[in-house]
Amino acid sequence: MTMTNRANIKHDSIILATLESLVPQDHPVRKLEAAIDWQFIYPLAEPLYSGNGRPSIDPVVLFKMILINYCFGYNSMRKTCREIEVNVAYRWFLGYEISEAVPNYSTWSQNYLRRYGDSGIFDAIFDRVLQEAMDCHFVKLDTVFGDGTHMKANANRRKSTQEEVEVTKRAFEEDLLEEINRDRKAHGKAREFLSLKRTELDFEEETGEQIEITQKKTVKQSTTDPESGNFHKGEHEECFAYEHQTFCDGNGFVVAFETVAGDIHDSVSFFPAYGKLMDRYGGRIRNICLDSGYKTPAIARAILEHGQTPYFPYKRPMTKDGFFRKYEYVYEERQDRYRCPHGKVLSYATTDRLGYRHYKSDPHDCIICPFRDKCTRSRKCQKEVLRHVWEKYMEEAEEIRHTKNWMEIYPQRKETIERVFAEDKENHCLRYTRVRGLKKNRHVGSIIFTCHNLERLARWKWKYTADTGNGSVHSIGFQQRSRILFA
Repeated sequence: MTMTNRANIKHDSIILATLESLVPQDHPVRKLEAAIDWQFIYPLAEPLYSGNGRPSIDPVVLFKMILINYCFGYNSMRKTCREIEVNVAYRWFLGYEISEAVPNYSTWSQNYLRRYGDSGIFDAIFDRVLQEAMDCHFVKLDTVFGDGTHMKANANRRKSTQEEVEVTKRAFEEDLLEEINRDRKAHGKAREFLSLKRTELDFEEETGEQIEITQKKTVKQSTTDPESGNFHKGEHEECFAYEHQTFCDGNGFVVAFETVAGDIHDSVSFFPAYGKLMDRYGGRIRNICLDSGYKTPAIARAILEHGQTPYFPYKRPMTKDGFFRKYEYVYEERQDRYRCPHGKVLSYATTDRLGYRHYKSDPHDCIICPFRDKCTRSRKCQKEVLRHVWEKYMEEAEEIRHTKNWMEIYPQRKETIERVFAEDKENHCLRYTRVRGLKKNRHVGSIIFTCHNLERLARWKWKYTADTGNGSVHSIGFQQRSRILFA
């Protein structure tokens, strides 16, 4: 066989073909185009445009461009625009001819700054794509899975200052303060707390009245992006980041999310995202599955009081090795006291600002106790056990952990929310952010999760219509769809 040499290939050949014929029938852009009727964007964008002036760029084209950017994992909008110029599949998706000039980066940037940046259109598009998935019965809301993931901020970690900021108020603080004061009153404590924080009190010069000074803390703040948060966990390198607190259903569709600074703990950022979830789908959700970072009395209480079942993992006791575990001290509810492994009583002492009741032993019992070395090494020879005022919710959640349903539901976390983050980090630019500021990064989160849902919706719709052969996803039941999908 002779060797082929194409060194003299001609680059000026004329192609007589249409864009429709050049795009493969199974190309991803065809699936995206068939997933939803893109006309829904026009009524959302219409209030953002003026009735005067020259004709604008089609808003559907602009949003399809940003979806190409994140769906296909380009790390730059400029690069996306260059790819659209030469990619016939992208031109087909946008409805642009080969000879037609496509919008450049500046066009998208100025439209975002002048029109879309202060609007709610990104959330509206996210909701519309999710609603389409619901209309196709792809979303299963009986059990939702929650977790948070960090996105590295566009900020140099070496450019920072130490700043004093106000301590963020948690969503449950008012309820907890009321519960603490009620508990203190029931135990005969006369003093009521005005705040959960240990604040200083000062006197106003004119009236002589006491005023509360706002509690502050010192944090490491970026000079490049002050709204990001300093994130450092385990073996992770310290950096500035944003966190996306996210909930997904059993089929991996993102149903709610909230973006916060990266230095906010999961147990605090949970509540804004959970509030959104409950406002939209509260009556349809029966189970909430979370990891150990959310295993707190406040979260367990919020879930149980909404009539839902929390699924938490086992959390290792924080007791030092060689000492009795907390569960070895038996709580006697009627007498409101604890009994130690040696049978001695620990009586109620007080309830602190954090919501913990303090139960203390009699030092005379501890001095002669043969198990003192395994119980306490206090100089006062006194053992102290803490119990939260909402501890009953934690005990109920712990009982759920031993049920058969927990064994079936909790292992699904790695197949749902963990897979959502893995796919989006690998394919949809969730590892790093290119923009600065909380509002812009919230828009980025909305776009990324819209792309995630859209890809899943497009893939499932394409699969069902191909297998049924009649072009309708509504022609088969959910069980049959599941068999087709996981065959």
